[in-house]
Amino acid sequence: MNNYFNCFRVRTVSAAAILAFAATAACAVEPFTVRDIRIEGLQRVEPGTIFASLPLHVGDTYTDEKGSAAIRALFALGLFKDVRLETSGDVLIVIVEERPTIADVEFVGSKEFDSKALKKAMSDIGLTEGRPFDKALADRAEQELKRQYINKSLYGAQVVTTVTPIERNRVNLTFSITEGQPAKIKDINIVGNKAFSQSTLRDLFDLNTGGWLSWYTKADRYSRAKLNADIETLRSYYLARGYLEFKVDSTQVAISPDKQAISITINVTEGERYVVTGIKLEGNYLGKEDEFKSLITIKPGQAYNADEVAATTKAFTDLFATFGFAFARVDARPQIDRANGRVAFTLVADPSRRVYVRRINISGNDRTRDEVIRREFRQFESSWYDGDKIKLSRDRVDRLGFFTEVNVETQDVPGSPDQVDLNITVKEKPTGSLTVGAGYGSADKLSLSFGINQENAFGSGNSLGLQVNTSKYNQVIVVSTTDPYFTKDGVSRTIDLYHRATKPYQDQGGNYELVTEGASVRFGVPFSETDRVYFGIGAERTTIKPGTSIPASYLVYANEFGNSSMLFPLTIGWSRDSRDSALVPTDGRLQRFNSEWGVGGAARYLKADYQYQQYVPLNKQFSLAFNGELGLGKGLGGPFPVFKNFYGGGLGSVRGFDQGTLGPRDVTGFVIGGTKKVTLSAELNAPFPGTGNDRTLRMFAFVDAGNIYGEDEPIRAGELRASVGVGLSWISPVGPLRFAFAQPIRKFAGDRIQKLQFQIGTSF
Repeated sequence: MNNYFNCFRVRTVSAAAILAFAATAACAVEPFTVRDIRIEGLQRVEPGTIFASLPLHVGDTYTDEKGSAAIRALFALGLFKDVRLETSGDVLIVIVEERPTIADVEFVGSKEFDSKALKKAMSDIGLTEGRPFDKALADRAEQELKRQYINKSLYGAQVVTTVTPIERNRVNLTFSITEGQPAKIKDINIVGNKAFSQSTLRDLFDLNTGGWLSWYTKADRYSRAKLNADIETLRSYYLARGYLEFKVDSTQVAISPDKQAISITINVTEGERYVVTGIKLEGNYLGKEDEFKSLITIKPGQAYNADEVAATTKAFTDLFATFGFAFARVDARPQIDRANGRVAFTLVADPSRRVYVRRINISGNDRTRDEVIRREFRQFESSWYDGDKIKLSRDRVDRLGFFTEVNVETQDVPGSPDQVDLNITVKEKPTGSLTVGAGYGSADKLSLSFGINQENAFGSGNSLGLQVNTSKYNQVIVVSTTDPYFTKDGVSRTIDLYHRATKPYQDQGGNYELVTEGASVRFGVPFSETDRVYFGIGAERTTIKPGTSIPASYLVYANEFGNSSMLFPLTIGWSRDSRDSALVPTDGRLQRFNSEWGVGGAARYLKADYQYQQYVPLNKQFSLAFNGELGLGKGLGGPFPVFKNFYGGGLGSVRGFDQGTLGPRDVTGFVIGGTKKVTLSAELNAPFPGTGNDRTLRMFAFVDAGNIYGEDEPIRAGELRASVGVGLSWISPVGPLRFAFAQPIRKFAGDRIQKLQFQIGTSF
């Protein structure tokens, strides 16, 4: 055995040499019974890890085959860069050399990608602190980094990986990145177009040759995915205008030797323009042919339009889906008459099989709890597949406002032809906002403002907000919270606590004060998928602290009900929301009605407000928006509480007029608001010059009209104030920002004008 031992002892077996070792008969070890197993070379790895992986144990008979298997098993752990087996008598000695562990992963020079995101990506593939270092894995990570930079048009980016050994068999891993300058698109040429000009077709593209806002849109950076999307847009443009046989022959992308300029050439064949002559149905329509025919949008006698054909086939498959046929196929088969430029269509339907949903899988919600998404679903597991319910569910999740993307995919269940799984993928966005401000004035002195609002607190779907203002003349503390699913049936609950103290501004020369403190609770009950009714009650105390220049209307109220009075308002409201987006709506409608009824306390009154918004898409870039609001208030058996009045002017009302300055004034000239409110607005939204089709930065033109009327004043159209203007909207990291410059076109003596205004919030 000693001869065999000497040959075996000097052999160091690597993963590539295992088979050669096993096949070398000259260096074979005679089988023996293992009396003991010793391990040498360990630094961090626990001995138990090796013993658990070895196919040999004390008392087993050692053979060359078992030795080879032991080496393979230890290498498979990925913890060692060398493994040897030696024997000393009947003792098996396992000698290992551990891989160094990673002490730190660092990225130097990265500007295009966030270092934290890169570290997380490295962690996901195993290159993270405390893990064994794998050179092959580091090389693959380096190549993947280069590929990601190429996707960002940084073709000259260089990535160098440095491995620095440190004490205790550890290494620091550093990726040194030289990003260079991004390659810019120099030319986009379309060859073969005859019906439409180059400029018309290039305007369809999201990619372009750059403009003065390219630093923001990055539209002049080449991306294969964006180019593919633009080519599909080009194809759709032709197919929607009768060019049934349009095709893209080839696409060439050339990069300059210095990797800084890119030229794109797209070769197309337009073909002839075709007119539709007729449509007929074939196949199995479940005996509901008339119902399907009512969904046809293809118009005989007009030019072929691929959008209408696609809309018709989609409407057919969606209708099939409502009956549980998730895999229904509807083919639009053309019969082309090239000689006369005509085409007829046969819509062939195959409902296939009816299926039900086995599971609903949700991914991408790293922060938001699963139940927040699932409770919005109207398609349930173990129920028949229903396309309408799935679309409704997707829209309800999107309207939460917690996600930038919501995608639903249907996946077959292997071995179960009558089952499908729904895979829901969401992309979360920040749902919290923080505002901190400070100001100093000769009257206000130092004032601080602070606000925090979290629409998805702790991923629960609940909203939580706090607002504080320490101004000398306007002090505000408001705490609010909303639980959208206070009950399992979707009844929401909102609780508000507030304290407001208002003093006159310095230019009004008074020192009186109006203090309102209160609390309210409101419940929202869903009556349909788009309708919700609200019920609530509150209690608030209003204190009028007399002083100089106090408005006469305040004195009248104080004489009637005292300087301090309690009110117990009952609130009833209703909303219907069918907008395509809560953040940037371009289609759909929003209606809201809110009423407040003073049922107890010092004053009895009724206050109601109705708002209507309509969004109309004109095309991919332009849309119209309309807003109307009507408010009415009336005292019941006494005067209407003056501090419940409506106010108008400024953002959310008639832009161009100072905020809250429209309507009746006191004998002292103080604006006191009124019991009637009328607001009308219209906006045309368009892309901002230089941004192409980017929707995060847009401009708009608007027309506003409205006014506030007192309790004894009729609503007169002749007293409406009006303005026109332009504005800019930007979906910023802190929320939607809107800047407006308005010019009053109908104003009266004494009106306060403020042409430039700004707001953070939604439309109108």
